[in-house]
Amino acid sequence: MSFDRVHLSEEKLIAAIGDNWPPAQVDAAVELLSNSDGKFPTGVRKLPSDLVSAVQRERLIAAMLRAASELGYRAANVQDVIERAGVSRPTFYEHFGNKEACFLSAFDITAKRLRDRVAAAAEKGGEDWHKRLRFGLETLLHFVATEPEAARTLIVEARAASVEAVLRRDALLDHFATCIDAQVRTHYPEAPAHSPITAAGIVGGCEALLYSRLNKGELDDLDSLLPSMMYFLVLPYDGHEVASKELAVTLR
Repeated sequence: MSFDRVHLSEEKLIAAIGDNWPPAQVDAAVELLSNSDGKFPTGVRKLPSDLVSAVQRERLIAAMLRAASELGYRAANVQDVIERAGVSRPTFYEHFGNKEACFLSAFDITAKRLRDRVAAAAEKGGEDWHKRLRFGLETLLHFVATEPEAARTLIVEARAASVEAVLRRDALLDHFATCIDAQVRTHYPEAPAHSPITAAGIVGGCEALLYSRLNKGELDDLDSLLPSMMYFLVLPYDGHEVASKELAVTLR
């Protein structure tokens, strides 16, 4: 089976290794990796070992996302990951005890990135909770469309992985449900309390829709889902008339 080795963008590499390294060393790491077709050349050993280790770990994380997406978590093995990462088997075990440990790390890093992006996007909506939801959904759909390997790990492969992976997936869904429930309670303090199950049901429905799209590979028009998703988000709280207006709203 043919496959491509992972290539880390400069943005992702810097995000992974942090900002504690001199710019010259970071630039050298980026240049060495970009000129080596995903393999670590001999010259990389001139860099600090901690920096090399951080880059290697990030390559393994990216490779796990790719292997799980291409092969499925159950079928993928350590060899599939190290081949896509361009690192040795001993290097893999320097960072992770087994395939599951690598997958869980990939899940945690990806989930945090998604949570942070959605939270930052929601802030653009100010005090308008509909706008906050819409900006958050836009960001979620963009994430799925532009990072399908990462999205598949969170939404699809975590279901088929270990018990711990399922628990972390559930925690991610609970996080977003809690955010929605908190928004409603903040903006309608005098209204009868809605059950938190309402928000959980909304998040579960959105996740099921994205699960289906990812499994079918139907990712080209995800942005077209936004109006309908907003309708079903708003409907339980504001009713049909207000929710219907969301079908015609497009924010850029």
